[in-house]
Amino acid sequence: MKTLLIIAVLILILWNLGAGLYYMLVDKGESKRTVNALTRRIALSVALILGVVIAAKMGWIDFHGIGRKP
Repeated sequence: MKTLLIIAVLILILWNLGAGLYYMLVDKGESKRTVNALTRRIALSVALILGVVIAAKMGWIDFHGIGRKP
């Protein structure tokens, strides 16, 4: 469930990045849709990073990989 939540947030981040690109090409600087899409992307990225750090500190998720003692 935790993995699906992280993947869903990553998909939302990519969606907003694509929306920002699309609005930049279509609007040609006439509206603030590009800025709004990129602001949402940054907010989602910060929220994801903070969520992962908090979950790791609370013990809800465990990191594994290179350099970890078994």
